[in-house]
This record gives sequence, C-alpha cells and structure tokens, in this order.
Amino acid sequence: MGELRTPAKVKIIVGILAKDSQAVESVRETLREKFGPEDLNLDPFPFTFTNYYVDEIGSAPVRAFFSYENLVERETIVDIKLWTNDIELEIAEKNDTPGLRPVNLDPGYMTLGQFFLATTKDQRQRVYMQRGIFVEPTLYFQDGHFHAFDWTYRDYQSEKYIHYLEQVRARLAYQMSTGKPYRLRNQQ
Repeated sequence: MGELRTPAKVKIIVGILAKDSQAVESVRETLREKFGPEDLNLDPFPFTFTNYYVDEIGSAPVRAFFSYENLVERETIVDIKLWTNDIELEIAEKNDTPGLRPVNLDPGYMTLGQFFLATTKDQRQRVYMQRGIFVEPTLYFQDGHFHAFDWTYRDYQSEKYIHYLEQVRARLAYQMSTGKPYRLRNQQ
C-alpha cells in the first residue's frame, strides 16, 4: 500500500479575457487582494483564437495572465473558481449587463508537471472536484517544455502561452527549491 502524503502546494494563475486593457486593470486589484503579490504577468494582448465571446465581451477582446507568489493547496481551486464566478457576476451587474460577462476569469493552477484549468463544464477529460467544479489537465511538462493534450484549447497550445507558462514554471521550481519567492532570488 502506498504511503499517504499531502501533495506540494501549487501556483495560481488567472487568465483574464476582457473587452480591453482597462477592463483587465479594473479587476487586477481585486485579484491581488485575494491572492497576494503578483509573480509574473502577461500584459493584455489581442485574443484572436475564437469569436465565441463576441456577444459577451465584444469583437476585439484582449487576454492577460497573472500568476501569484503565494502557493496554495490544490483543493482550493474549487473555492477560487466559485469566487471568480461571483466576481464575474458583480462586474456584469456594475456594467448593467446581467447574464453577460464583460470580464471572463479563468483560474488554474500549476504543478511542476502539469497545468490545470478550473471549469463548471463536464467533459470526458475533466475530473470532478466538488460543488460543481471540475479541473482539466490542460498541459503537461516533459523534456523541458509544456505540451498540449488532444483536448487542450487552441490558445493554450500557442507559443505565447507556452512561453509564459514555462517562465511561471521556472519561478515555481525556484520557489519550491528555496522556499522563497522568485523576486527575492538575489537577497541573502
């Protein structure tokens, strides 16, 4: 019988899809208050992978990513996804667009071996956690790089996303091996 162990803590990464950079900035402080100091960001850039979000977000959405220094237990992804759903609804109400999301928050977590996204939608590759939340293994790390699964969203297969996530992984590896955030790497 295997020995029961608590898995290592994970790094939270939130993808933001919004109508413009200003909308990204409007939610950034809320995320910082919840998750703590930012670790590595990917500034807003045009999201051109699908027009699925046109009705909610508009015809020229932007995507941004924020990772956070504080590592968390992986089970907290359920509470995180429920919280981000609530934030989306609050933003919609403030913008007088109930039922539409002018900002879409996609939380996920990273281990040294994989990147997972949280979702409310069931599919064959997704694992049910609890309270209506599933996780999807989105990328796996092998031979020094992240790789996609057959089901991985096209945007998460892009060079831009992979490059960013590999940089986040390097910071996570540093943090796990030293016990301190990457930004403190030059301090004794």
